[in-house]
Amino acid sequence: MAGKGKKKTRHVVPGLVVLTLVAASGYLTVELRKQEAPGVTEVRNVGVLDGTGGSGGGADDSKATWSRLENPARSVLRGGDGQIVAVLTDGSRTATLTGKARTFQEPAATKSKVSTRDWVRLLPEEWKKGAEKEQWFKDWYAENKDSEEDDLFAFAFQYVAGAPDKKDEQGTLYAGDADFGPLNTTGAEGGDLRLEQSDFYDFLGVQYPFRDGAVGTPEAMRARALDCSGFIRMVLGYRARYPLMSLDSASGDGLPRTANGMARSKLGADVLPLAGVSAEDRPANIDQLQPGDLVFFKLDARTKERLDHVGMVLGYDTEGHLIFVSSREEVNGPTIGDIGGVSRLDGNGYYAKTLRSAKRL
Repeated sequence: MAGKGKKKTRHVVPGLVVLTLVAASGYLTVELRKQEAPGVTEVRNVGVLDGTGGSGGGADDSKATWSRLENPARSVLRGGDGQIVAVLTDGSRTATLTGKARTFQEPAATKSKVSTRDWVRLLPEEWKKGAEKEQWFKDWYAENKDSEEDDLFAFAFQYVAGAPDKKDEQGTLYAGDADFGPLNTTGAEGGDLRLEQSDFYDFLGVQYPFRDGAVGTPEAMRARALDCSGFIRMVLGYRARYPLMSLDSASGDGLPRTANGMARSKLGADVLPLAGVSAEDRPANIDQLQPGDLVFFKLDARTKERLDHVGMVLGYDTEGHLIFVSSREEVNGPTIGDIGGVSRLDGNGYYAKTLRSAKRL
C-alpha cells in the first residue's frame, strides 16, 4: 500500500462551521462533507517575521561561523549576527537555509498559517562533517543562499486545492490541484472511498523511465492524482531530482515507492528512529524535527506491520503547532488542512498519536 490518510473529499464546510466542528471533534462526518463548498488555497510571500522580507541574518560571509550539533549529527552555519543561516545533516541531502519570510495557508481547510523563513533545498551530494570546506558545497551555497527559486515547500503547495496548472515546454502538466486517487467503485464494506497507488507519473500522464530499466506507465483513471507517497515522490523526486526507485524492492539507492519503503530504507538520517508500529512506539518527543523532514504514520490496522502514511514537516504555525503537509484521501489531495484530523505533529490529535518515525533525506 502506498499509505493511507483517512480523508474522503476535497470540499469543505464553510467558515465558522468548520472551525467549530474541528475544535470539537478533530474530524468531520461523511454526512457533513456532502454539504461542503469549495474554497481557495493561498500562498503569499511576505516579510511577516522580521518586517523586512529580506534574507536571513548574517549576510557578511566573512564573519560566518560553523559548529557541530548531535542527535542527529549536523553542521550549523551562523551569520555574523549569530543567527542560524543553514543546517546540514550528516547523510542527508536536504539543506535548510534561512531566507525571505513566507506564509503558507489553506483557508479552505484550516485556520493554521505557517510563517517561516526556512527554505529547504536539495544538495548535490550527501552532507558529511567538514564538507563546508569542499568546493562543491562552496559553489552550491553561493548559488542558493539568497535564492528565491522554488524550493521543496513551494513545490508541495503547487498541488493543493486551488493551485493553478503549470505545464512544461512539451505541454506536460507538471503541477496543479491534485486528487488523492480515483473513486473506489467496488462498494466493498469497509473499503476506502478513494483508491491508492497513484504515483507522480500518473499525475503527469506520461511514461517515466526509472534507472533500473523499469518504466512507469500512467493509468488514465489516475490522471492528476497523487497518493501520499506519490506526492512525496513528485516533490522530492520529479521536481527536486532526488533519485527514485520504481518499487520498494527495486535495485538501487533511490526513494522507494511506498511510505513503508521510505521509512524503512537506509536513505538519509533517521531523525526519529522507527521503534515499531504500535501505539506504545510513538516517539517520546519530536524536538529533533525540522522543516523538510519526512514523517511516517501508522493509521490503518489492515496494513499490519507496514507504515501507511507519509508527509513532510512544514514548520510551526502562528499558534505554535508543528504542521505537516501530505496527500490524504479524505481531503482528496495534498493539504495542511484539519478535515479528518488536524495536521499537527504535537499534542494528541489523530496524526500526532499515529506518528511513528521521521527521516531527513
